[in-house]
Amino acid sequence: MTAKADYTAYIEYSVEVAAARAAGKPLVALESTIISHGMPYPQNVETAREVEDIIRAAGAVPATIAVMGGKIRIGLSSDELELLGRSSDALKLSRRDLPFAITSGKVGATTVAATMICAELAGIRVFVTGGIGGVHRGAPESFDISADLQELAKTSVAVVCAGAKSILDIALTLEYLETQGVPVVSVGQDNFAAFYTPDSGFKADFRLDTPAEQATFLKAKWALGLKGGVVVSNPVPADEAMPREEIDTITAQALQEAAAQGVTGKSVTPFLLARIKALTGGRSLSTNIALVKNNARVGAQLALALGG
Repeated sequence: MTAKADYTAYIEYSVEVAAARAAGKPLVALESTIISHGMPYPQNVETAREVEDIIRAAGAVPATIAVMGGKIRIGLSSDELELLGRSSDALKLSRRDLPFAITSGKVGATTVAATMICAELAGIRVFVTGGIGGVHRGAPESFDISADLQELAKTSVAVVCAGAKSILDIALTLEYLETQGVPVVSVGQDNFAAFYTPDSGFKADFRLDTPAEQATFLKAKWALGLKGGVVVSNPVPADEAMPREEIDTITAQALQEAAAQGVTGKSVTPFLLARIKALTGGRSLSTNIALVKNNARVGAQLALALGG
């Protein structure tokens, strides 16, 4: 039995995505932990639908990815988005968790790493998210490094994001990506983005402002046999951003609270995002929504430039 026959038994495409594949239309993958773990209800479901509509309006087809009923679902219905958005017990899936979610039949939402894996299996080369995971602050002692970074080193999918989440050690995250040979491309500026703020203070590897330039870069990379992903850093629009000093102060407070409460592992990021939202009076959520929508526009344009 071939590898393709093995994994296709675990994949199910929505009607919309199946039709797009048959017609050769460009697809854009979307993760689902942003729905289940990244935002509160109902903003999570509203944002998911709006992001999908932005991608459709640009001429591409959205493919939100999750695990349901023992299958990797490439594309979700409106009811399935609602289910994820209301779920209090959806599993948060990274690479190691996919087989368990499939074989247990549980509902699972895919992180950046898991979404990249599923997207590559489905032949999707562009993936839009909010921000990538990375090296956590204090990682030299805790060894807390997101699986997203190793996935970027091995899985050939372009990840359009607003940089790395500001709760991370961005300098070490970029150092890790360099070690793994993962190109970091910035859009519209020289510096790498920092999620809630446009500028992390650290330079990206390359600046490629247009979808055509980005697509040419990706095609050359993969044609040379250089497997692995590319980080496409797309800064949050300036009028939707948060002041860097403010978010740094609030993040430090949230990190102290997480440490005091013994929050570790997969629970850290959802805890911090929720605390930052509370400490900013909800302004961080508005910024989060704005940056995801902005990434959807850039990702859809890149998918069109790459072709179906």
